[in-house]
Amino acid sequence: MSRSARLCLAAALAACSAVASAQHSYTVGSYSVDGGHFETAAGRKVGSTAGIAIDRDGSSVWVFERCGANDCVGSSVAPILKFDASGRVVASFGAGMFIRPHGIHVDRDGNIWVTDGEGSDGKDTRRNGKGHQVFKFTAAGQLLMTLGQAGVAGDGPDTFNMPSAVLVAPNGDIFVGDGHGGMSNARVLKFTKEGRFVKAWGKRGAAPGDFETPHGLAMDSRGRLFVGDRENNRVQIFDQDGKFLDAWTQFGRPSGIFVDRNDILYVTDHQSDEKTNPGFKKGITIGSARDGKVTEFIPDPDGEAGSQEGVAVDARGTIYGSLTGGMALRKYVKE
Repeated sequence: MSRSARLCLAAALAACSAVASAQHSYTVGSYSVDGGHFETAAGRKVGSTAGIAIDRDGSSVWVFERCGANDCVGSSVAPILKFDASGRVVASFGAGMFIRPHGIHVDRDGNIWVTDGEGSDGKDTRRNGKGHQVFKFTAAGQLLMTLGQAGVAGDGPDTFNMPSAVLVAPNGDIFVGDGHGGMSNARVLKFTKEGRFVKAWGKRGAAPGDFETPHGLAMDSRGRLFVGDRENNRVQIFDQDGKFLDAWTQFGRPSGIFVDRNDILYVTDHQSDEKTNPGFKKGITIGSARDGKVTEFIPDPDGEAGSQEGVAVDARGTIYGSLTGGMALRKYVKE
């Protein structure tokens, strides 16, 4: 890209979004953005992707994409993909199991956890008997555990309604962010490592501890649970028993949320504008998970058309993002 195009991106991102979209590599602020890092097999596209995670090796990347489209209904391709550090697919599984892939998490043992965020719509019979569940796999794709009832939307201890996120604590306890707006749930659930229900907290609302789309989960070195409460424009912080500790609005309208080993907090926002959450813009806000101080902001390369929801950071500090509407994956490298 020419020097003038780089300056244009830095000075007026929205006006230059078409330039950025046409390039594989370009610069946004102090980051070099590589949109061509991830390689799939010939004819295989990456679909809408909310979920992205880092492997236990610290460099490989797992994504949970929607079968090259907006969902996996009727698809025969595998939506769970592992890319090595060079961006090459080295593992894939999960074909035929999901309706609308959403959250993904890699636990300390290297197991892969995912959430299927939709179920039957009463129209397409191919959706029947699937959805509203959380799954645990080995890295080789062996199914180890399933939470929720296949295709059943509910608000009980053994049912979910559009689960968005899953996270496993160091001791093996399982947390699920259950709900995605509309008539779905608005709560967080806790299970033992064996999958036994412990408790649930939260309801639809804006008070401390309430939720409007608990879209992402992360945990810091102190064991505090961070919840991306998207439609309330805040990150809420709890202890592992569900006690409310704090709420931060300085990170925008969170879709993806990630805390690295140094307690640096990364939050993606693909919805804020002057109408929705005025004063904030689409992009990645970076700060401290310890005190909430914001240190950096990466504007979305696609400007007002941005759709990056997922975020994950490898051991070297390289940031990876996943797009829903844009159906793509990105790599951000600090210059």
